[in-house]
Amino acid sequence: MSAKLMVGTELAAEMVASAGERAKKLVEETGVQPCLATVLVGDDPASATYVRMKQNRSKKAGIGSRSVVLPAATTTEELVAEIGKLSADPAVHGILLQHPVPAQIDERAAFEAIAPGKDVDGVTMHGFAAMAFGEPGFVSCTPGGILRLLQAYDVPLEGAHAVVIGRSPILGKPAGMLLLASNATVTYTHSKTRDLADIVRTADIVVAAVGRANFVRGDWLKPGAVVIDAGYNEGNVGDVHFEEAAEVAGLITPVPGGVGPMTIALLLEQTVEAAEAQTRAVSETVAHQLDHLS
Repeated sequence: MSAKLMVGTELAAEMVASAGERAKKLVEETGVQPCLATVLVGDDPASATYVRMKQNRSKKAGIGSRSVVLPAATTTEELVAEIGKLSADPAVHGILLQHPVPAQIDERAAFEAIAPGKDVDGVTMHGFAAMAFGEPGFVSCTPGGILRLLQAYDVPLEGAHAVVIGRSPILGKPAGMLLLASNATVTYTHSKTRDLADIVRTADIVVAAVGRANFVRGDWLKPGAVVIDAGYNEGNVGDVHFEEAAEVAGLITPVPGGVGPMTIALLLEQTVEAAEAQTRAVSETVAHQLDHLS
């Protein structure tokens, strides 16, 4: 193995600790505890595990959590109504809809029911547009975590050619937007791209987010390339054939322990940011009303 590992565990722990300090400060100054609501539809074991993991990390960071578990037969209308209640609840500051949802549900409609100010997972169209235009908002957590990891390892982004493999609206597409905002030159590809291996060989940075185990092979890579494996498949296997890629790449993320911890850390950080912003907005509204009365 010639590549250096890009491990997200330590950086993620620092981010969670920092978020915890901010949460503690908010409680001390205002009495408001940041709260993340998780919504799980059905009883998929992997999804349930992910939700528990996020709730446990929230607790360790001093962030409150609310769990909403709905039956697998839940309709789009029922899910949208439940998310609408959370969006209207001032005690909830961030909302996470665990995906994928059962096939009968319109996932996009469910995402869009999340109030933009509580979209701490960065899944709404409003959030994507804000991110793409460089406006205030919450970034998609996995792409945002990838950017933080690249920055932590001093990977030069300006002028670099980044190839994103995958076009998910919450992973591949926003990853490309964030890289573009960092002055990288971005090529979007996917599983149906012609001559995909040849395109990947031109990349300084490869982001694999295609959802297929061991999809990216070592001979696809330019020697010294930075390889970000954002995939997670059965058996703790990513979208990159790790053993082959590690012989060619300069930097590579492991699966698990690379991108995953960064995703959760950014989710918690953005939940605290949301709580701070919502608390500030309430204070400003009250102050304005008092001024108006006087």
